[in-house]
Amino acid sequence: MKQTVLAVLLGLGVSLPALYGLLKPREFAAGVRKFPRSVPIGYLLMALGAGWFIYYVQTESASDFEPYKNTLSVMFGAIGLGACVFLKDFLAVRGLAVVMLLLAKLMRDTACWVETEWRLVIIVWAYVLVVAGMWFTVSPWRLRDLINWATANERRLKVGCAIRLAFGLFVIVLGLTAYRQAEARALDQLETWPMSGRPLQRIEEAQKLVKTSDVRGAACGHVRGTSKIGCAQEEFV
Repeated sequence: MKQTVLAVLLGLGVSLPALYGLLKPREFAAGVRKFPRSVPIGYLLMALGAGWFIYYVQTESASDFEPYKNTLSVMFGAIGLGACVFLKDFLAVRGLAVVMLLLAKLMRDTACWVETEWRLVIIVWAYVLVVAGMWFTVSPWRLRDLINWATANERRLKVGCAIRLAFGLFVIVLGLTAYRQAEARALDQLETWPMSGRPLQRIEEAQKLVKTSDVRGAACGHVRGTSKIGCAQEEFV
């Protein structure tokens, strides 16, 4: 996934609920207070988390990991099913914690190759999600307490929603400006990449460029008609 797309989706995911909270604070407060003990939402989040984790396991490229893929997939699927059966108390919080950890991985893996200092916004946010996910996994009732505190009165709720709305819009703007410009520079650099120098050094440079966001297709001449580059590794290995 491109960092631009991910940033816009993340920004919308934060700003839209916050906007609803500003417009209808009472309904918003009533809804979020029900979330921690919502069993249907818990089922949905646990299924999403289990499926997402199994996808990561099955697409793992490390050869040492290959013999354990099916075992881990079955094991985590069983854990998710067992949680839905035996841990229905705060199931939604537990499922949210799993999704937060997996989302943090996606955010970090996508942002770390974007050639701009603004990538740190997403990376730091990802590590905050990791800490929060582990905390809510161990102590799921903490989220209930946090929600109750944040929605204790309308003023506090609106202040929190305003902060989240501002942050969400900020991330969207980053996605449409800084991240998009960084991706464009990466594509332009790949197109004008000099076909000279030592083969090993050229291959390493190509690998770094290819890892930047979603320019893998450009490396094999599928983006902007860059057939002149081809697969550099195959030519020099």
